[in-house]
Amino acid sequence: MGADSIIRRESLAESMRPNSIEEFVGQEHLLAPGKILWRFFQRKDFPSLILWGPAGSGKTTLAKLIVKHCDGHFISFSAVTAGVHDIRRAADEAETVWKTKSKRAWLFIDEIHRLNKAQQDVLLPYIESGLLRLIGATTENPSFEINSPLLSRVHVLLLKPLSSKDLAIIMDRALNDKERGLGAYPTEITENAKNMLIQWAGGDARRLLNVLEAVVMTTPPDLEKGFRIIDEQAVREAMQRPAVRYDRAGDQHYDLISALHKSIRGSDPDAALYWLSRMLEAGEDPLYIMRRVIQAAYEDVGLADPFALVEAVSAFQAYQIMGSPEGELAIAHAVVYLSMAPKSNSVYKAFCKAKALAAQTGTAPVPLHLRNAPTELMKKLGYGKDYKYPHDYPGGWIPEVYMPEGWEDVYFYEPTNRGWEGKWSGVLLERRKKVKTILNRLRKGDFSDDAK
Repeated sequence: MGADSIIRRESLAESMRPNSIEEFVGQEHLLAPGKILWRFFQRKDFPSLILWGPAGSGKTTLAKLIVKHCDGHFISFSAVTAGVHDIRRAADEAETVWKTKSKRAWLFIDEIHRLNKAQQDVLLPYIESGLLRLIGATTENPSFEINSPLLSRVHVLLLKPLSSKDLAIIMDRALNDKERGLGAYPTEITENAKNMLIQWAGGDARRLLNVLEAVVMTTPPDLEKGFRIIDEQAVREAMQRPAVRYDRAGDQHYDLISALHKSIRGSDPDAALYWLSRMLEAGEDPLYIMRRVIQAAYEDVGLADPFALVEAVSAFQAYQIMGSPEGELAIAHAVVYLSMAPKSNSVYKAFCKAKALAAQTGTAPVPLHLRNAPTELMKKLGYGKDYKYPHDYPGGWIPEVYMPEGWEDVYFYEPTNRGWEGKWSGVLLERRKKVKTILNRLRKGDFSDDAK
C-alpha cells in the first residue's frame, strides 16, 4: 500500500496535538519560565481554571496536558449539549475515581460560557468542596458569561492568538512528522505559500492544520520530482475563500466596532476602512455599523464639523435605498469623511456634565422671567416679567441670565478652536464675559440703565 493510499483515522489537527508541555507552542506569557502556568507546572498543583482565548490557541490541549501532568482523571463535555444531569454524573464519576484509584478528577467544559445559571449553580458546590477541579474553555469574556460565585473560585487565564512564528513551527512539525503528521507525503512548500497559510489562519493552529492537510492531500506528486509542490495557487484552491474570525454575538463583534470607532476618532481613514471592510466581509449588518458611524459623527466630530452628521445620516439612508454591495460605498464615504474631519467632543462632555448636575438639582426653580405666563394670575405673580426678546435687539442677542438663580457662573460647554466650532468659540466667550461684567456691576449696586 503506497503512502498516498493511507487512510487517516483522525484529523491532522488532532494527531498533531502535543503530548507534553515541552511540545506545546505559543502562550509564552503564561508558560515562559517564571510565568503563572510555568509555576503551576513546576508545583504539579493547579487551581480550577478558565482558559479564555480565541479558537485554535491551545485551550483544549493545555487542559489535557495539565491533567496528564497531575496524573489526574480527565472528564470532559461541551456546554452546548450538556445539562445538569451531565454535571451530576461527572461528580459521581469523580467520587468513584477518588475512592477506587485515589485520583483527583478534572472536569473540562468546552464553551463553558454556554452554561446557564442553573447549571453553574449545580456545578459550584462540587468545585467548592474540591471533588472536582474545573478547567473551562471559552472564547467569550467570562466576566459577562460566568456568574460571580463561580468566577470567584477559578483562576482566569487569557490566551492569545498564536503568532506567525508559532504557526510556522507547527506547520514545519506537521510536514516533517512521519508518524503523526504529513511526513509520509514528501512535500515542498514555497515561502509565499507558507506565508499565505499563516496569514489565513489568523492565529488559529487548528485552522492552519486543517487547510494544510487539505492542500497536501489534494495535490498530486510531481511526476518528475516525485514529491508534492505546494505553491500559492494550490493554497488558494484549498482555501476557496479566506475565513474571517468573527462572531456577531461575541467579543469580536464588539472589538471590531470599537476599533472602527477609535480609528475614526483618531483621524486614521486607512485603519477605519480596514476595520469596516473586516466587518462587512464577515457579514455584519451594515446598518449596525452605520449607527455607530452616526454616533461618532456627533460624539467625536461634533461641532467642529456639523456637516459630518449630515454626511453620516445621508450614508445611512443611501444604504437603505441601495443595499449591498453598492450601498457599502456610501458607508465607506462617510467613514473617510468622519476620519478626515476636525474633531471635538465638547458637546458630549458638556451634555454629560449637564445631565449629572440635573440629576442632583432637579428641584431648582426656573427664574420668573423665563417662565411661561398664559394667564393674568401668572402675570401678576411675575411670570415672564422683564424677559427680553433677543430678536428685538441689534445682532439678535442681549445680555441675559438663563440659568437658575445663583448659577450664573456655571458653564458646561467649553468650545475648542477647531473647525466650525472654532469660528464661534470667541463669540461665546465674549458674551459670557459681558454678562458676567454686568452681573458684577449689579451686585455692587450699580443699577444704571446700561447695567440693567
